[in-house]
Amino acid sequence: MNPTGVAFQPEIIQLMRTVLDDATATLPEAKRTSIMKAEIASQILACAAKGERDPLVLRTSALLAVVDCTHYSHDISPERRVV
Repeated sequence: MNPTGVAFQPEIIQLMRTVLDDATATLPEAKRTSIMKAEIASQILACAAKGERDPLVLRTSALLAVVDCTHYSHDISPERRVV
C-alpha cells in the first residue's frame, strides 16, 4: 500500500518513530540494516494510513510483515514466528 496523500499529525509521527525504534530493537543486531528498517517503516506507515494508532498493533503488524519476507523468515524458528 502506498499511503500517498496521507497527512499525519506530529503526535502520530512521533508514535510511529517510537514504534519503529522499538520494532527495530527487537531484531538481531545483524538484521538491523537500513533496508530492514525501511521495510518496517513502510509497514508502520501503511497501517497508520488505515487509521491504526495502537503502538502494539503497529509494531506487531510491521514485524509480522518482515517475518513473512523470505529473506528473513528462514532465520526464525517456527516457534518464534508466532507473535
